[in-house]
Amino acid sequence: MNDKKVIKFIDLFAGIGGFRIALESFGGKCVFTSEWDKQCQTTYRTNFHDVPLGDITKIKEEEIPAHDIICGGFPCQSFSIAGKQKGFEDARGTLFFDVARIAQYHKPKALFLENVKNLANHDKGKTLTTIVNVLDNIGYNVFYKVLNASNFGQPTARERIYIVAFRKDLNITKFNFPVENGKVSTLKDLLEEDVPEKYFINRTDIKIIDKAIDFDLLGHYPQKPIRVGTINKGGQGERIYSIYGHAITLSAYGGGIASKTGGYYINGRVRKLTPRECARVMGFPDTFKIPVSDSQAYKQFGNSVVIPVLQEIYVEIAKLIKKNDGK
Repeated sequence: MNDKKVIKFIDLFAGIGGFRIALESFGGKCVFTSEWDKQCQTTYRTNFHDVPLGDITKIKEEEIPAHDIICGGFPCQSFSIAGKQKGFEDARGTLFFDVARIAQYHKPKALFLENVKNLANHDKGKTLTTIVNVLDNIGYNVFYKVLNASNFGQPTARERIYIVAFRKDLNITKFNFPVENGKVSTLKDLLEEDVPEKYFINRTDIKIIDKAIDFDLLGHYPQKPIRVGTINKGGQGERIYSIYGHAITLSAYGGGIASKTGGYYINGRVRKLTPRECARVMGFPDTFKIPVSDSQAYKQFGNSVVIPVLQEIYVEIAKLIKKNDGK
């Protein structure tokens, strides 16, 4: 393939490489990676044989290679003055500023960002408005949409906001985010066999609701988490779900006996998901190595991205970039 046709991208706030897997699966080439967390660096290095550079706030934009796309699930700290100036200055002191300063310097064709659903409503919408205004001010048309992985054949109820921006001289004034692809799935499809005892929950205060799970007219189970029981008082991390529905949103934090993954009723017993099952829920291939402890693995997958959703969005991004290849 002619190198000019290869879409080059940088992987910021890279975590364990979900964006990289998604874009490389369509021939993209990663030319720079940044991730400060040492445990994530270990997982990233093990899988990509590439050591991410550390704190992006300490990396000068001129030290980063030229690229076509900036990728990243940037952390969303509080934008304490968001919305006051509605410009580049509003982003200072946040990690989004580093995305913006790199984009302003390199002028890549596109940005492809992901964040929590609540970013859309954070500070009464001022945070998102600031992000859009900053990118607009440095020369980008911005598009965004909240998508749920459950609607794309991935058995997890994970809603995230996806932000796509194109350099204004490309004259891209419309972007079509993917719609539901019609694929159905259940968590049962992704379960491991012969799971070690340490993942099972043996308690006397487990309560299972004895009720049938209804099919739809096509014989499909509901494409969402189906709660079938509780542990203790049923608080966070104490809820039990059916494997014939979807997994709850994986979390990097939280308490409760079934924290981070939720509890699932499987063959008459209750257990958490294993790290490999968490990887599958997020769309990571089984060839993806997990070199860290269970605790770190849960954190890493809970903070990661749903690869199949990224892939569907990227198909449209790549199509538009290649259409404007000479610019």
